[in-house]
Amino acid sequence: MNDNLQQQLIKDLLVESFDALDRFDREMLALEKGEGNADTLNIIFRIIHTIKGSSGCIGLGKVESVAHVGESLLSLLRDGKLKANPPLITALLEYSDALKAMLRHLEETGEQGKEDYTALLQKLQVLQTGEPPTAPMAAESEGVYGLFEGPETPIGIPAAPAVSAAVAAAPSATAPKGAESDAVIRHGPSVSDTAIRVDVTQLDRLMNLVGELVLARNQIVQYTAESKEPTLLNAAQRLNLITTELQEGVMKTRMQPIGNVWAKFPRIVRDLARELGKQVQLVMEGNETELDRTIIEAIKDPLTHIVRNSVDHGIELPAGRRETGKAEKGLLILRAFHEGGQVNIEIIDDGRGIDVAKVKEKALQRGLVSADQAMRMSNHEAFAMIFLPGFSTVEQVTNLSGRGVGMDVVKTNIEKIGGSVDVLSEAGQGTTLKIKIPLTLAIIPALIVTSGGERFAIPQVSLLELVRLEGEQAGQGIEMLYGAPVYRLRGQLLSLIHLNRELKLEGGRRGAGAAGAGEAAVNIVVLHADGRQFGLVVDEINDTEEIVVKPLGKQLKSLSCFAGATIMGDGKVALILDVLGLAQRAKVIAEVRDHTLREKTETVERADDRKTLLLFNAGQNSRLAIPLSMVARLEEFPRSRVEYSGDQEVVQYRGQILPLIDLAKFLPHDGEAQADSDPMQVVVYSEQGRSVGLVVGKINDIVHQSVTVNRQAGRDGILGSAVIQDRVTDLLDVAGIIRAADPSFYAETKNL
Repeated sequence: MNDNLQQQLIKDLLVESFDALDRFDREMLALEKGEGNADTLNIIFRIIHTIKGSSGCIGLGKVESVAHVGESLLSLLRDGKLKANPPLITALLEYSDALKAMLRHLEETGEQGKEDYTALLQKLQVLQTGEPPTAPMAAESEGVYGLFEGPETPIGIPAAPAVSAAVAAAPSATAPKGAESDAVIRHGPSVSDTAIRVDVTQLDRLMNLVGELVLARNQIVQYTAESKEPTLLNAAQRLNLITTELQEGVMKTRMQPIGNVWAKFPRIVRDLARELGKQVQLVMEGNETELDRTIIEAIKDPLTHIVRNSVDHGIELPAGRRETGKAEKGLLILRAFHEGGQVNIEIIDDGRGIDVAKVKEKALQRGLVSADQAMRMSNHEAFAMIFLPGFSTVEQVTNLSGRGVGMDVVKTNIEKIGGSVDVLSEAGQGTTLKIKIPLTLAIIPALIVTSGGERFAIPQVSLLELVRLEGEQAGQGIEMLYGAPVYRLRGQLLSLIHLNRELKLEGGRRGAGAAGAGEAAVNIVVLHADGRQFGLVVDEINDTEEIVVKPLGKQLKSLSCFAGATIMGDGKVALILDVLGLAQRAKVIAEVRDHTLREKTETVERADDRKTLLLFNAGQNSRLAIPLSMVARLEEFPRSRVEYSGDQEVVQYRGQILPLIDLAKFLPHDGEAQADSDPMQVVVYSEQGRSVGLVVGKINDIVHQSVTVNRQAGRDGILGSAVIQDRVTDLLDVAGIIRAADPSFYAETKNL
């Protein structure tokens, strides 16, 4: 364990233990006066139990063993098997003094001390059993022999026959020697005297008050900026300085080292590696890197999941590592550091890496991408697919993995706090997950912009640069590509979002932010989200300032484009833009997870390519298929809605008259139409604004598979046949059927 982290954990133990032992003494005295109850016994037991557990976790074996002896006695007292009497209470108070002496020695020297508490421990054992135990019995029951090696004197009951004499001697025989040496080695106040425990809710309230003070400071600074009164300006500057220092001080009280989260990972890695039969060395760097406690709470579970994934999926078994020339023991590195106002966390393993081919194969099986898309997909895009809900490359489901649950939650939780997660991997060499998160969520620097007469705050962590287009450049600099506005920034196309249009704002400056508005300047805020850059077009760019983040009410939390709100210097509210949510809403970030049904159901012209087909029956015997790309909608109509236009069956559909074609009547040898089926199953086909409904008997399935077509069908209305789902299926000639039923359909669509 890192030395700095070890020292911090010991300091925390000392503060908690000294406070707890003081309470232990108070509760014991209350018990002696007859003022105690069952809760009192539970409290004193939990105090010693906590000291025992905490000291054991950080390797303080001697403190743990001494605490264990008292815990056994207190357990009997709590369970009513022993009665509290003056000798018992006296012994327990001496026992408390002994623990305090050990902890003071630990505080001063960094060691657990060489004092021998044999007599005291024997006395506690006698009180526990009611009779002096023999030395071997004591050793077996308490397990305190041979636990300590090295220069420190081990705690234990020596194999000497003087047990009863030690118990029967004057108080000085049982007094801990540490009490005398403690006065010699102490050179200053105890750590418990220089630390104070504050309730978290009180700390949060203080932070909120500082936030309000920051808002008031912003107002005063804004109002006095144009003042010429030197006294007022000096007072405002002094207030600004003091508020800034106070803000930084309070922020530090909320900051905690990330090592507090990492402290549990050695045990997790050790237990998981043993369960999987692996050998893993865990290295933790940057334990002292500090984050806001709210951030700490938010990343606990995501980090735990990633660490478990690295051991489970990443690092190979020793035999497998030997075969590839690696050391049998795998390496897992946790690294944290500050950079650019953010905290960077890296989780690195030297395992098998991510198999890109297997990821693409799974994506094809699930219909997330087509074969052509998978072939053109970069490794980085493929790696991003591990964050899809339910996505897993593990073939066998176990109690540890394979259920496809977790990495999507990791990404979601990280993004909720304004962070991002990225993955890099090389087959056979290992995987690195990079997480970037803000230092704090309470007070952040932000760029203030105005658009549509409203002010908005953009977190500065997402800001790359500002671009202003004037004159001819404003009119000609913005181009249209496939109907979407773009700007060429240093040779790279930058997708643009017009904030006025996206949020449906009105009242902005005439022409501001609009492509082609040569008479007005265009202000572009270049942002990045999820590894992609885009430009946000706004009316005005105001200034940067520190803002206090206020959460949105429950009525507005579902709005993906806003991350919160803040109060400006003039007392008005400004909404904080969620950069990632805004980019996704405007569809400038084409994430793999957002592939649409249209992308999944693309069909190819070649007969031997995979096709997405709709399977259905027309009459009583036929089994038909058409490409799903030809289907506009699938509808059900009650037969009572059928009307006639001449001899043509029609229904009123979306403000139009939809002609109906009963396929069973146009396909020979398919039997009669299923006239009794109610409601009717209708496949709507559309072209150039006109639609027609194909009445089918029953819609069976949608399939995605390779199809080999036999073109020699020899039937009207059928293009050919193929084996689909192990059954012979006819491919419907949709155009031929429509021409036979309504020859004017295609002629009229051409004239539209």
